Amino acid sequence: MPDKRRHRGQHPEDARLFAEDQLQALRISVAEYSWLLTRGYAQESAVKLVGDRHALTARQRVALMRSACSDQALKRRSEKLTTLTQSRGGAIGIDGYNLLITIESALSDGVVLVGRDGCYRDLASIHGTYRKVEETIPAVRLIADYLSGFGIAQVDWYLDRPVSNSGRLKALMAKTLTERESKEDTGTIWSIELANSPDAVLADYAGPVVTSDSVVLDRCATWINLGAEIIEARIPDARTIHLGADRA
Repeated sequence: MPDKRRHRGQHPEDARLFAEDQLQALRISVAEYSWLLTRGYAQESAVKLVGDRHALTARQRVALMRSACSDQALKRRSEKLTTLTQSRGGAIGIDGYNLLITIESALSDGVVLVGRDGCYRDLASIHGTYRKVEETIPAVRLIADYLSGFGIAQVDWYLDRPVSNSGRLKALMAKTLTERESKEDTGTIWSIELANSPDAVLADYAGPVVTSDSVVLDRCATWINLGAEIIEARIPDARTIHLGADRA
């Protein structure tokens, strides 16, 4: 059956799975899972242990994994965090799908998780195929509008080449950004590239990167928590749920 969803991140069970009476157990689960990760437990076995103990559903377990991190990872990420202001005049690299889908989800009232490391993460999944939704173009414009106030000289977007429709999204983004730049004339250079592995590219990127992907966060030199900044500043009514033990 073709995917006919018009919005990103909405799920019919989320109202129940993330209701107020579920949050205490979820926050305790994040704290326990983070404790196990800190002590070297394998992710798979730790998720099963904590998830079974609190009778979490599959979707709640995904939220658990996206909200938790070890103490060591939390320290590394905190030390490498930088800001757009500090990046003025330079280049930044963006984990394209990672940021775009989170902003789409926030705009469409999908659940956005606030993790232990302060990152905002969605619960959407594209399953190897990206499908444009009503929030796609508004999300691209919102990201560009927000960045325009910080004097970033170059913005390098990286999209996953193996994901179906990445080429179409690249063309759509390029058109949207070109039209915007012709009106605003900010002087920013926008680059959109298809990469077989954006994670690998961003891990070695010379400047700060924009992502909430744990693998990239733990390998990159510096990073900017742009998703959190945009949602807090421009989407104040977003459906954010704080599950991180340090943010509860």
